[in-house]
Amino acid sequence: MAIQITIIGLGQIGGSIGLALAGQKAALKRVGHDKKVDVERAAQSKGAVDEVKHNLPSAVRDADLVLLCLPVSQVRETLEFIAPDLKEGAVVMETSPVKSGVFEWAQSILPPKRYFVGLVPSVNPDALHEIKFGLEAARADLFQKGVMIIDAPRGTPGEVVQLASDLARLLGSDPMLTDPVESDGLMARMHLLPQLTAAALLNATVDQPGWMEARKMGGRAFATVTAGLAYQDEIDSLRIASMQNRASVVYALDVMIAALQGMRNDLESGNDDGIAIRLEQALEGRNDWMNDRLKAEWATGIERKPIDIPSFAERFFGSAFYKREQDQ
Repeated sequence: MAIQITIIGLGQIGGSIGLALAGQKAALKRVGHDKKVDVERAAQSKGAVDEVKHNLPSAVRDADLVLLCLPVSQVRETLEFIAPDLKEGAVVMETSPVKSGVFEWAQSILPPKRYFVGLVPSVNPDALHEIKFGLEAARADLFQKGVMIIDAPRGTPGEVVQLASDLARLLGSDPMLTDPVESDGLMARMHLLPQLTAAALLNATVDQPGWMEARKMGGRAFATVTAGLAYQDEIDSLRIASMQNRASVVYALDVMIAALQGMRNDLESGNDDGIAIRLEQALEGRNDWMNDRLKAEWATGIERKPIDIPSFAERFFGSAFYKREQDQ
């Protein structure tokens, strides 16, 4: 019996998951759903899903695993819409960059014996400078050489957590188990702060005195930094994610403001050596990070064993978890 995986949201993340699992058609049935019919058709044409179901209840009714690959602004309403049609034992996994608030939604919305796990994927370093977005940016190797954060609410069966780890490895990522507080702290610094910094730079320049002439001189540096806002979360999702994670985001902003204040003070006082040290340390830090990111040797010394589909299927059809659900 094939596992039905329903992917809701067929953009870059959802489309890439579907493409990465395309070689497992004998064991996995990939059902796709998107709010836009043309995206559903394109995803099926691209081979990211085996079939599409535009009726959302129908798309999840027989699903063993539901993947929500949506902006955080759409997660709550989607959970509310699919909850009545999830079968017992179904697992819902969700890929937005913040988890604490999303976990609260899931716990209050999902019926008993439906399980929820948070995933936060990182992308293949080869895709770091990709400016395409949506399904057009989907690629089968998007998660290879990456790390996937796995957050599970307290009390989640171990088999469900293992299922998430197996899925991460099937996609080419190294699973990293965390809790929502740790995960949200990491994403505040590495995902939300760059976007908020880009917004602050734009607020400090666009339509400010001299902008009419300055805009003509905007070059690579300005375009690169502000791209963090243009090619990431939709604005409403960025707002919601920042508010849900505001303690971590405020801390990250405080550290950023302190760094800017230190640079400003060195400039005001004419501290040439201080500025030189700050710039040299920053460039060295970026180079070290980029080299590490490209190598992706995070799991040095840990043997990466391939995941075979039969063992993955046992999480549903042969494991003590599945049998326990069937006996209840």
